[in-house]
This record gives sequence, C-alpha cells and structure tokens, in this order.
Amino acid sequence: MNVFGIGLPEMMLIGVVALLVFGPKKLPEIGRSLGKTIRSFQDASKEFETEFKREAERVEESVKAPMKATLEERPPAALESSEPPATVDAEVNEPAEVTATEKSDEASA
Repeated sequence: MNVFGIGLPEMMLIGVVALLVFGPKKLPEIGRSLGKTIRSFQDASKEFETEFKREAERVEESVKAPMKATLEERPPAALESSEPPATVDAEVNEPAEVTATEKSDEASA
C-alpha cells in the first residue's frame, strides 16, 4: 500500500502520533472530516475532468466539420464608381489657410 509516496509503516506512525496528539475521542471525528474533505476533492476533480473532456470533444468536432468558403459579391454601383474614397483630416486644430481676399481685407484695415 503506497499512498502519496507514504508506505504502511509511515502511515502507522502518523496514526500513532495523531492518536497521542488528539486523543481517542477526537480521532474518529477528525478522520470523518478528513474523509469528507478528500471525497469532495475527488468529486470536484472528476467533475473538472469530465468538463474538460467534453470541451475537448466539442472543439475536436468543430475542427473536423467541413468549412464553407464563400465570396461576397460587391454591389454593381460600387464597381462603377471611379472616385477615390473620401478621407478625413487627421489634424483638427490646424489654423485655416488665409485666402487672398482675406489678406486684402486685413491689409486695408
């Protein structure tokens, strides 16, 4: 019997030390709570394992499924347009250019 790398003689030594530390009245209660804790850990581990396997199977099925490749058709109006697309100025805070009429107005003032 080898549990967590601990053999039977080591388990007996741990049991004797626990009996001396906790006493014969508390030891069964501690054993039950330890058993319940281990059982809940095992249940959670099994649930995680089944969920992981289920997700792995789902991903595997989606990869195996054939993929459809389709081309999107452009509307005829977009093909006929020869104008370049409109652009937006990146700098908004640039000062506006002064036109020749504005220069003459400023000079006369």
